[in-house]
Amino acid sequence: MPSTYNKEKAWDTEDIDKWKIDEFKPEDNVAGNFAEESSFVILFPKYRESYLKEAWPTITKALEKQGIACTLDLVEGSMAVKTTRKTYDPASILKARDLIKLLSRSVPVTQAIKILQDDMACDIIKIRNQVQNKERFVKRRQRILGPNGSTLKALELLTATYIMVQGNTVSVMGPFKGLKEIRRIIDDCMANIHPIYHIKELMIKRELAKDPTLANESWDRFLPNFKKRTLSKRRVPFQVTDKSKKVYTPFPPAPEKSKVDLQIESGEYFLSKEAKDRAQKEEVVERQRLKRDEKMREREKDFIAPEETLPADVEGKKKEKKDKKEKKEKKEKKEKRKRDSEDADVDDAAERKEKKKKKKSKSKEAASDEE
Repeated sequence: MPSTYNKEKAWDTEDIDKWKIDEFKPEDNVAGNFAEESSFVILFPKYRESYLKEAWPTITKALEKQGIACTLDLVEGSMAVKTTRKTYDPASILKARDLIKLLSRSVPVTQAIKILQDDMACDIIKIRNQVQNKERFVKRRQRILGPNGSTLKALELLTATYIMVQGNTVSVMGPFKGLKEIRRIIDDCMANIHPIYHIKELMIKRELAKDPTLANESWDRFLPNFKKRTLSKRRVPFQVTDKSKKVYTPFPPAPEKSKVDLQIESGEYFLSKEAKDRAQKEEVVERQRLKRDEKMREREKDFIAPEETLPADVEGKKKEKKDKKEKKEKKEKKEKRKRDSEDADVDDAAERKEKKKKKKSKSKEAASDEE
């Protein structure tokens, strides 16, 4: 912590990093060996047995450097760590406990061993008890991962942490600041707030941190303010009273028939159990048949040929042909009528000539008879 005393100190120069955590070495432990042995035991699931069996020599080697003894019990399915006479760092047993915790939560050995570093911490977040519905829980857990793990990768890059989503827990490794951010994001995700909003906020904060002029200012004006949109949850009351006008009668309304009364009326009440089951099965079969028929009709809709919509030029040509045909028919009818009228005139002229000839012959005959 920076000193508040105004007097200058020879050792307090600007090039000193006051937040740096120095490595704890064996010579720093002046008191010597520990008075008592400390130990932790963690159970692991059955599916991790074969992996831990293969990786145990690597774990043992890493813990030996810290002076911690470890044992793997395959019968009970547990891992145990304890301090020895060679242990010099009091915090190393806690780091070893975190290591076996991470291993039991499916974190790879190469990543889990990094927890033994001084600047690394871990947090195991339980998420199953935050959501009651299992389907909803699975969907919200998937949001942490994102499509092809893109959301998880973005969170890891922005917070400088390692995240492992496994079953009902989320294991996180990294600096304390990153762990705090990730816990807030995961808790919000389980409370139905998408991680993408936090990712946007972290990206803006990252850019603002680069500007030294904004170091002592509030960043609220730059950060996005996502308002939660909720629909009105006012319950609409069920309309029980019928306010329509009715004819007044002094008699009270007839009581509603109970389920038993309705069964007696229909005759179902007197049926045997087998007959009732049969009737119920028939009803189910009938419902299934109706549903199947409806589905078949919906499927057949796809096979009905659509109405052909011809282009405008094709339709125009068809119309022209139709008009020409109609004109031709009209012309033919007109010519036929003309021919018929001409033929009728010719016939009338021939009849008149014949009549005249007959009259002339008759007059000649009459004249010859007189003579």
